[in-house]
Amino acid sequence: MKKYIFFLLMLTPMSLQANPVDDILERIDKGASRKFQTVLVKSDKDFFEIDQVGSNHAYKSNTLSANSSPIIIRGNSWVNIAVGVNWYLKHYAGIHISWNNMTTKIPNNLPSVCKKERHETDLKLRYDFNYCTFSYSMAFWDWKRWQKEIDWMALHGINMPLAIVGEECVWRNMLLKLGYSEEEVGKFIAGPAFLAWWEMNNLEGWGGPLPLNWYKQQEGLRKKILTRMKSLGMKPVLPGYCGMMPHDAKQKLGLNVTDGGLWNGYQRPANLLPTDPRFSEIADLYFKELTKLYGKADYYSMDPFHESNDDAAIDYAKAGKAMMDAMKRANPKATWVIQGWTENPRPQMIENMKPGDLLILDLFSECRPMFGIPSIWKREGGYGKHNWLFCMLENFGANVGLHGRMDQLLNNFYLATGKKQENSSLFTPHSSLKGWGFTMEGSENNPVMFELMSELPWIDQKTTKEEWIKDYCFARYGIHDSTIEEAWEILAKSIYNCPLGNNQQGPHEPIFCGRPSLNNFQVKSWSKMHNYYDPENTRRAAILMVSVADKYKGNNNFEYDLVDICRQALDDQGRKQYLKTIADYNAFSRKEFDQDSKRFLDMILLQDKLLGTRSEFRLGHWIEAARNLGKTTQEKDLYEWNARVQITTWGNRTCADKGGLRDYAHKEWQGILKDFYYKRWSIYMKALADQMEASTQPDYEALGGGKNANKTASELFQMALPSGPQIDWYSIEEPWTLQKNPYSAKPEGNSVEVAQEVINFIK
Repeated sequence: MKKYIFFLLMLTPMSLQANPVDDILERIDKGASRKFQTVLVKSDKDFFEIDQVGSNHAYKSNTLSANSSPIIIRGNSWVNIAVGVNWYLKHYAGIHISWNNMTTKIPNNLPSVCKKERHETDLKLRYDFNYCTFSYSMAFWDWKRWQKEIDWMALHGINMPLAIVGEECVWRNMLLKLGYSEEEVGKFIAGPAFLAWWEMNNLEGWGGPLPLNWYKQQEGLRKKILTRMKSLGMKPVLPGYCGMMPHDAKQKLGLNVTDGGLWNGYQRPANLLPTDPRFSEIADLYFKELTKLYGKADYYSMDPFHESNDDAAIDYAKAGKAMMDAMKRANPKATWVIQGWTENPRPQMIENMKPGDLLILDLFSECRPMFGIPSIWKREGGYGKHNWLFCMLENFGANVGLHGRMDQLLNNFYLATGKKQENSSLFTPHSSLKGWGFTMEGSENNPVMFELMSELPWIDQKTTKEEWIKDYCFARYGIHDSTIEEAWEILAKSIYNCPLGNNQQGPHEPIFCGRPSLNNFQVKSWSKMHNYYDPENTRRAAILMVSVADKYKGNNNFEYDLVDICRQALDDQGRKQYLKTIADYNAFSRKEFDQDSKRFLDMILLQDKLLGTRSEFRLGHWIEAARNLGKTTQEKDLYEWNARVQITTWGNRTCADKGGLRDYAHKEWQGILKDFYYKRWSIYMKALADQMEASTQPDYEALGGGKNANKTASELFQMALPSGPQIDWYSIEEPWTLQKNPYSAKPEGNSVEVAQEVINFIK
């Protein structure tokens, strides 16, 4: 009898056994796993297949009718099977699982698969995350939110995600063992919203000290994250050790360190020189504490000397060897993962390393590739003998805005993979190309670009943005509609097609979010923003989307995009309105100024109303997440302060006014528009109006000589030019960061109706 049972078990399809892709399907829609049969196939080739058989097939459940046989998804890994599930849902069923839509109803009668479909890729390594993502987007995520993200990663093919949640726990344990006190550790490690820049060796302590409860929470959270990632066959990338130490390590421990200097007004950590006799000891201690908490990894992320000038005191070759040796002592089979960004990796640091020991993330491949093709960051010969990944950065500062480089992404990807050769040289970057990655500073935006990037490696033939966008529209909304396709074609050819030569960092920045001035263009100082599309394009696309909005009311993806596209259109018209208002001021047209400044301010309030209809665009989802992590009122207040500061002043007065980070992470969200940005602009417009009013009043003192009597001709000339009021903006901005007024994540109003109101306003 036992032999008979064993024989039956041997005949049972592998897909009948519990597997992590079934779990993903169940989280998408309860009971959805019964509609699919997932089959894990041993193969050295990365692939997935979509198939279906007739009624005589062994079903996973007898609840399905004979004409509803399960969809079969085969693949050589759980992640590749998840990609296959996602491919079927998008391209057969018109169901798009996205950040704004991680759960949906999957119908019982799914579209049939008439012919087996197979997709393969040679790009086996698929990376996810920038260090900044963990602060700009994920600073306050709990397990519920992380669980959705890991599902999203699997569905999009990610198999080597950066995993740095709870990294501060390793450092706390290490520093305490080195003799630092809890108070000293608190002054070194940054607060929740600024941990990324501490981990990247940019600053110490800002936003802290962290409560002890934080360490306990984050350690437990990271262990859950790693367990789930590994259950899917992912290979998490853990942070390694590259010499960072507190800036007082020389005085405290007698270490031979280089001074980190300042970064935007903040004290940077020191760098422990690899020639210091204690480098190996401290590196080994770090890896010991890391392994004790989170286990060993096959990949370790290390970015030494990040965003720093060359230092003659550092032997970069010896530094690289010392770091590599320390990592290999922790795991001889491990690979060092390093960002290809500005000066890194320095050639002298990596030239003597063995091929295969290093994996370089070409961080901004769609705009400033360093792997060898024409670019302002081009490296002759690329990365030489070392392996690398083609990565899409897409977003800086987690700013809200439509943005993409579709043609550049396609062109550079095909050059990298060898699907299109450069005629002028024998350069073949694809020989050492091992995969691709998402390296965005902020997630949960522009799903169209992340979908395009994730699909490219699985598409055999070259495609164009025009061809691809039509398939995307069906995948995104589950319908074929020529009006929607026309809207997206307009966007694909304009705002989603930032051209070669434009090196701006992420989306066009909304004028509403800028610190007011007479010549306001960029919101953040490092944006490099440059006009590249006609604002009429986004207005036309928004009008088209609104024209069919009543028909698709209730379609979650459509309503999200409707709000996002109308938001962009209102932004672009708002910039025109701002310029008209300033022209009124410069022309001394008081009546027109009053009318146009009111219209500009009304636009901000209307934008606030529009974004309030979706929880994704509400400040409340950020603030509530921050407060929910706190165990005590004191902790909740600290986390909320972190959340408010990061998206506004970023730092203290020095950082905000001189450091270049103020408004870098600006968010066009409901709540902050009305209470922060609107306040700034209304103060400024009133100040301009007051100046115009004052200019009409006679200066009786001046009739007798007055204060201007001894001015030079040059000084009088400057006085005659239009000038804006001088306002201490930080004194207005900082109080908002200290407030505790509640913001709700719950949407208010009807997205379609308010979108129609927006179009009527800007027509």
